[in-house]
Amino acid sequence: MSHELHIGNWLPKDKQHIETWISDLKKRVEKEPKHLDLVAPIQEFKDLVDNEPNLSLLAEKMFKDAAKLKKLDPLGNAELENFDDFLVLLNAIMTQAPEYTEYQDPKTGALEPCGLIGFPINALLDWPMATDAGYTFFANALVNQQLKKILTYWSEYLNTAASRSVLVNDFPDRTPKVLGWLSDVAKQEMVNVACQASSDEALLQQPFEHFFNCDPSDPYFGFKSWDDFFTRTFADGVRPIADAENEIANACESAPLQVVSNVSENANFWLKGQPYSLQNMMDFDPLAKEFVGGTVYQAFLSALSYHRWNSPVSGTVKKTFIVNGSYYLGNRYEGFINDNGADPSAPNDSQAFLTAVATRAVIFIESDNPKIGLMCFIAVGMAEVSSCEITVQEGQHLNKGDELGMFHFGGSTHCLVFRPEVELEFDFHNTTPGLDASNIPVCSRIATVKN
Repeated sequence: MSHELHIGNWLPKDKQHIETWISDLKKRVEKEPKHLDLVAPIQEFKDLVDNEPNLSLLAEKMFKDAAKLKKLDPLGNAELENFDDFLVLLNAIMTQAPEYTEYQDPKTGALEPCGLIGFPINALLDWPMATDAGYTFFANALVNQQLKKILTYWSEYLNTAASRSVLVNDFPDRTPKVLGWLSDVAKQEMVNVACQASSDEALLQQPFEHFFNCDPSDPYFGFKSWDDFFTRTFADGVRPIADAENEIANACESAPLQVVSNVSENANFWLKGQPYSLQNMMDFDPLAKEFVGGTVYQAFLSALSYHRWNSPVSGTVKKTFIVNGSYYLGNRYEGFINDNGADPSAPNDSQAFLTAVATRAVIFIESDNPKIGLMCFIAVGMAEVSSCEITVQEGQHLNKGDELGMFHFGGSTHCLVFRPEVELEFDFHNTTPGLDASNIPVCSRIATVKN
């Protein structure tokens, strides 16, 4: 891709781009006073904070500290001055879907595709959540309960026909420049991401509809809403399934983050090293004990890619559940107290930590292959992702590659967890696990069970 993006392409790497986007959002809100009338769940959030002295103090402090601890933008203004300013912009986001944007390179003057502000709310909170006050604020259970209501409200809009306007509307005079998701430029970027793992140059010349199920004869390509577009499916045959008995299939179109073996049942996951803690990851389910000393594979999803989950093995669904957790909580040691500086795209550097605290879907599968036995898939929501939807039922038999569920309107990370008896040889498809890894196709071989 021609422009370097943050991990998963959810926020632009250049902070000035985010500041420009916030500035543009402010201008649009000022022109439309209706955004000053807060929708019900945001008004409830304001009332909660205003009437709870400790939360009110934290809310005020996290914005002040963020402005103090980071350099002010080139205009000399903090991105957001206070909590009330944040609520007004948050309110505006409730009636708009994420947009595809282009930025002008200040050196060359050329327009470069920069994807989207995939986490628009996260963009507003990027620095406040990196403060000590922000850590305490976003760890609060009442705050997260209210954030869940707000994100649920937004998800209702993202399921309407009105939300798909971002698929076709261009705003070339805005800064950053906005293109429709179905513009030639945006479609090519999505094709580029779909082809990251391929060395076939001819594949890049294939149209968007070669890769995804859609109707090019329709102005909206057959997508009924933003969410319908976001959860689009691959066309038949585009993602072959690793069908050998001893092969583990990639559960998500994702880039590998890390593999950790000999995982502990309980660990201090909030510390700097962010070790995995099985009981916390699996919400203290009794089955967690089966995986003590086992292996965790974690990978993250791209904003421009496919957001459904597919079964890594053939087998029977033993148990499924959703864990309600935090939404804007990052590891404290990745904030401003980090010697290397705060994570500029929080909570990306906190992905292992999020497996224990974020909203997540947990699916236990008993593999048909006795060498694998019981394994666990965990879908972990990051920031805007308030909806992890499980589409399988307990007792259901799955073939490898069958759909397990999906993320809605946001991006995230996921884990595959294996028992200690399972010896695996991983295949990273010529990419190196870490924050700079590239996507590995869903359903392709991600590991082989050793004999």
